[in-house]
Amino acid sequence: MRFLPCFFLLTVAFPAWAGGLDDPFGTDAMAPLKVSPSLAARVGEAPCATALPVTPLTALDAVDLALCNHPQTREVWASARVQAALVGVARAGWLPNLDASASATRFQYDDGSYNRRAAALTLSWLLIDFGQRSANVENAQQLLNAAAATQDATVQSLFLAALQTYYTAQATQAAVISASEAERSARESFQAADARYNVGVATPADRLQAQTALSQATLNRIRAEGEARNGLGALANALGFEAQQKIALAELPALPAELAFQKEVDAMIAEAQARRPDLKAAEAQLKAAEASVDLARAQGRPTVSLAAGPSWQNTAGVVTQGGSIGLTLNVPIFAGFDTTYRVRSAAAQADVRAAQRDRIKNQIALDVWKSYQSLTTATQSLKTSADLVASAEQSERVALGRYKAGVGTVLDLLSAQSALASARLQRIQAQLDWNVYRATLAQSMGALDYTLLQPAAEGRP
Repeated sequence: MRFLPCFFLLTVAFPAWAGGLDDPFGTDAMAPLKVSPSLAARVGEAPCATALPVTPLTALDAVDLALCNHPQTREVWASARVQAALVGVARAGWLPNLDASASATRFQYDDGSYNRRAAALTLSWLLIDFGQRSANVENAQQLLNAAAATQDATVQSLFLAALQTYYTAQATQAAVISASEAERSARESFQAADARYNVGVATPADRLQAQTALSQATLNRIRAEGEARNGLGALANALGFEAQQKIALAELPALPAELAFQKEVDAMIAEAQARRPDLKAAEAQLKAAEASVDLARAQGRPTVSLAAGPSWQNTAGVVTQGGSIGLTLNVPIFAGFDTTYRVRSAAAQADVRAAQRDRIKNQIALDVWKSYQSLTTATQSLKTSADLVASAEQSERVALGRYKAGVGTVLDLLSAQSALASARLQRIQAQLDWNVYRATLAQSMGALDYTLLQPAAEGRP
């Protein structure tokens, strides 16, 4: 029993060392950043935004506010920290357990009484378990990887939602300007028709048609202003503020002169399948399920444990001291087929995770394909809508000049103005679609980050 003091020193020294550390396994370092691993560069550059900037709101400001203030961001970050702590729980299985016990008993008899006091310190250590702890640690680590990837996927979804809301608010603001321009043109047409009617060279029908067009243009402007207010309210809500919060939007940067983003779709799909965080999460969950199969199998295998420690007892003034050390071999022989069905259940769960992984992989290919085609269409529409607006503006100027000169009809003028208003709205919609589908393609490829808000470069969506 001479080596019992060595065990005693070990059991005392280890808690003294570990107790001085709040996180001896370093699980805090395992947890991902609060916002997202893929946005680490931006997070390191600026603190988390919680208030509107004093300058007009840019897309970058909107994304910062949305990611910092949205409850779902905090939720997935907390979930990742839960999994990081569970890695520490799994690793703790490799270390010994130290337990202290004490008791005091008084015995009363007819001829007297006596007291018994006892204390013991026990070190127990699982030495061999044939893979249980290794499988448990692997399972916890893979679930942590899945939680980190899920956090990244959630942040990219919130990133995209913030951009969509911001660009929609910008589009509603542009629609107000377009509607105001249409109202101004309609008023000018009415004034021309009224002037011609007053000098007797236009019919009352011309004047009434121009008046109707002006009233319709005014109504369209009023509706556009209402939609713009709703758009700003939705943006404020998405950023974590009340809907009535006043927000001033910065002007959108000019679109690049050459909208080049062409890539081979097959290459884009392969890149997406390598980068998409939801697929990474599915892969990690599959590995965790496979580790659970190993764990279930190991639970039916023998274990070898060590137990050692000193003891002390005082019985009626007689003091005895001692200690013990021993090995325990536990061999499961029959547990009602518990292990068999645990293994079957874990294996079936692994099959579920594998099917989910394959389903997500196929969905990624569809997401990239649809996003690519939508962005291609939006790019072509953006170029065509610019030509459409230019020709519609020229047509409206010619029609107005002809009408004022008395060689054109009011119907020609009103038709040209209606075509111009429609062309402007299509241009606004094309710009909105291009910005949104560009972000959607980046998100479908798992590459949605702050670089998207920089000027587009050739080869990058």
